[in-house]
Amino acid sequence: MADDDAKADSPPDAASDAPETASDTPDAADPTGAASGDAPEVADLFPRSDDPLAEAVEAALSGRSAVVAVGVPLRLLPSLLAARERSSGPPWRIACRPGVVDALSRALVLGTAVAEAVETDAIRIRTGESLDRGTGGTLFASPNRADAVVGPRGDRSLATTAVGDGADAADDGADAVEDGNSPAALDGAYAAAAARFAAATTEPVEMPSRRRLLAGARAILDDRFANDVAAVLESLALGEFGRTDDLSDRTLLVALAARHDHLFRDLRTWVGVDGVGIAPAQEFTRDRRALVERELIESIKVPMGPGRPMFRLRAVDDALLRARPEEVPSVLEGRFALPTDSDGRLRHDASREGRRPVWERRRW
Repeated sequence: MADDDAKADSPPDAASDAPETASDTPDAADPTGAASGDAPEVADLFPRSDDPLAEAVEAALSGRSAVVAVGVPLRLLPSLLAARERSSGPPWRIACRPGVVDALSRALVLGTAVAEAVETDAIRIRTGESLDRGTGGTLFASPNRADAVVGPRGDRSLATTAVGDGADAADDGADAVEDGNSPAALDGAYAAAAARFAAATTEPVEMPSRRRLLAGARAILDDRFANDVAAVLESLALGEFGRTDDLSDRTLLVALAARHDHLFRDLRTWVGVDGVGIAPAQEFTRDRRALVERELIESIKVPMGPGRPMFRLRAVDDALLRARPEEVPSVLEGRFALPTDSDGRLRHDASREGRRPVWERRRW
């Protein structure tokens, strides 16, 4: 499947199911510029500075009940979550495009938020078929209203069908409103969306919920560390610290643990498959080394009897130690932006900004 904007969010004509193919030219507004068959990573799409369609979807869905959403791309999933928080009633049923649920397993901020909504039965999430199989487009349906995403690439909008005069639907951000429709017509749209959801595949979100994440941190590490993690998650935008470059969510968690002198083993116990399951424990070794090489933390061997040595993580950089939890991401981004040598270690000539060694300074 092509990424969120590279494939049609719905049929170009509201009455047509003719799909666009993955080989079509990508949308100029597509932030990834990809036209492959793979879903994008969350970090490829967010933070997103301006997305009128996402804003319209959130406004249109807020306050509604018993919503069924099908053909949902990654870029619109946060809008559904935000709208669900301002709504009540039974769980919303969401069938995403292929690859979306899988991408959540590598997105700490969005993944834990979606997992929280699933765990509290606010939503039920599945994976539907690709839109190139004549399944229809992106549709948000509830008993008295249906919103379809229509329009050409780069100019998507919502077309709303509602019972009554349609004024409320227009106020909710829909660009086109058909009013005076019979309840039977909307019942058909709702039933069609429900059938698409029923045919979708149940797929677990491979990321812990926020409450399970923090409860595990308190049990295995301590309250101070858990509070730091909670503050950082609240401050981060969607897509920040994804796993698309050297600085990832794993790096962030190792740095936070080092601020409290935790054992690396305890951190890996918490994050690994035997803990909350953020990522395999062995994947964190590379991030620990990267932080040591950039002189942000120390990794101190701790004698613990026979067997492999354990390491205690200790922050040694003043900026990292003094920062408020929500400032830690900026500290890491600044340090990782500095050049390193061929061994991955920080180049001191770059970090010192041209300062002369003490023996070359003038003495008075």
